[in-house]
Amino acid sequence: MLKIDQISYSVEGRPLIDAASANIPTGHKVGLVGRNGTGKTTLFNLIRGELVLEGGKIELPSRARIGGVSQEVPSSDVSLLDTVLAADTERAELMAEAETATDPIRIAEVQTRLADIDAWSAEARAASILRGLGFDPEEQLMPCSDFSGGWRMRVALAAVLFSAPDLLLLDEPTNYLDLEGAIWLENYLARYPHTVLIISHDRGLLNRAVGAILHLEDRKLTLYQGPYDTFAETRAARLAAAESEAKRQDARRAHLQSYVDRFRYKADKAKQAQSRLKMIQKMKPITRPEEAALKAFTFPKPEELSPPILQLEGASVGYGDTTVLSRLDLRIDQDDRIALLGKNGEGKSTLSKLLSDRLHAMSGRVTKTNKLRVGYFAQHQVDELFIDETPLDHIRRLRPDETPAKLRARLGGFGIGAEQADTVVGRLSGGQKARLSLMLATIDAPHMLILDEPTNHLDIESREALVTALTEYTGAVILVSHDMHLLSMVADRLWLVKDGTVKPYDDDLAAYRKMLLSRDAPAKTEKPKPAKRPTRDRVLTLRAEVRKCEERLTKLNEMSDKLAKKLADPTMYEGERLAEAEVWQRKYAEVREALDRAEDLWMRAQERLETAEG
Repeated sequence: MLKIDQISYSVEGRPLIDAASANIPTGHKVGLVGRNGTGKTTLFNLIRGELVLEGGKIELPSRARIGGVSQEVPSSDVSLLDTVLAADTERAELMAEAETATDPIRIAEVQTRLADIDAWSAEARAASILRGLGFDPEEQLMPCSDFSGGWRMRVALAAVLFSAPDLLLLDEPTNYLDLEGAIWLENYLARYPHTVLIISHDRGLLNRAVGAILHLEDRKLTLYQGPYDTFAETRAARLAAAESEAKRQDARRAHLQSYVDRFRYKADKAKQAQSRLKMIQKMKPITRPEEAALKAFTFPKPEELSPPILQLEGASVGYGDTTVLSRLDLRIDQDDRIALLGKNGEGKSTLSKLLSDRLHAMSGRVTKTNKLRVGYFAQHQVDELFIDETPLDHIRRLRPDETPAKLRARLGGFGIGAEQADTVVGRLSGGQKARLSLMLATIDAPHMLILDEPTNHLDIESREALVTALTEYTGAVILVSHDMHLLSMVADRLWLVKDGTVKPYDDDLAAYRKMLLSRDAPAKTEKPKPAKRPTRDRVLTLRAEVRKCEERLTKLNEMSDKLAKKLADPTMYEGERLAEAEVWQRKYAEVREALDRAEDLWMRAQERLETAEG
């Protein structure tokens, strides 16, 4: 269990966490939420022991391993697969020792421990994790130096998942994943065998991958059971009750104070007035939870254009002589809300650049309405802001003739207040920078808005505000995002970017998610529909099948035990018997693999029998 007991911590004299407590049972998956700046990352640092508590204590089981992703893996000549394998330090050390050990007893101990930690399947497990995060088999063998920082962050995430720490701390892990990677991670975390604490503003992940929400608010921690939607409903009810009770107390206090003010100096009423004054002083104020005002986005309204506003006919696009996408036959109207699906590297960004005129078609026809204005937002634009200038400086460059009041009003429409408007960009939070970039992208009231991962660095309240703004926006929207909630609330059309072209995806997002999760699963033969009332012969056949599976499991377990005993014999690793040891190790691995398959067959047979027996 992770036990957080009355902890306190301050930053520059400002209390960030004050007498906060929470208990997280072993094996539970918990989402840590709270407004930006409340101290979520600081709490992670306190749990890891990287910061010193001012009060209270944090307790973990003895020898518990804590893991997380703090930075990308370094650029090196080591392959992605070997980088991930090296994260399991015990396995790496045992494998190295197995190559050099000469003492027969120690060799036997090493081999037994390697078998215990399933070391022989490690490469397959590491490859599976890398594949889930977007690396194909060829890329897994490439050196880390061949990949950008964002991709190396994925390798770092793969490494910590492979090492399987007892307490996994993840801080916004989907920020550097695409939709496909985010969906895979959700599914992986839901099945992770140890404790997980994850900071996220991704509502879909918090609904599907965790079973409880730890809320950091007003410097306190509150643990809510259930996924995020349950937390939101429970908290909304609590806020409403607290607000109602606070209003009743305010009314009662005002009534008592009115009596005191009227009669405290009248001799015949002074005693009653004094009594009421004491009642006021004894009232414990009901604290209204600090509720973030909805940080709205206000997109300018474009004039209406005749459809289609943009059409591609047999178009192709790429870089230099390399074609990335071809056979593009697409149409966009001003009321379209389109989400682009497809894994990284398939061409979503290339299509976005073509639609925004940042790339030109290599062939085919691109037809646009003459007055078409396009707004374009991508994550790299946040990094291109001038860090030594204020938001006012940025917008003044685009609107030099507007009054300061008008410029501030524009910034306010994107949740950038008066104080932030005069703060240099380098001191703004990631969310504030994202808001500024969105404002700059939409300042000309575009008829089509292309958004590439707009929710990175935005908290949940801001994401909900963005959903509302996009729903009310009267231009076309092209969305690339890993945020399933945003896509499901905004998009009404889906385009799949795959195999060098773009086609409409006729199913919904739920079906797309299901397809991604099942694409690596072994094909299942279609089961015949069972009769309404299984015959006695059918039940007997199924029972015989279960017995046969159980007998197979018994034999394989006996074989596995015999081989393990043989491999534990120190003399197996002496002199001429080393080659024999390698043969038996391979046989042991084969038997363990067969045992896994046999267990799966037995479980399926048992399920069929239970279904038949009602």
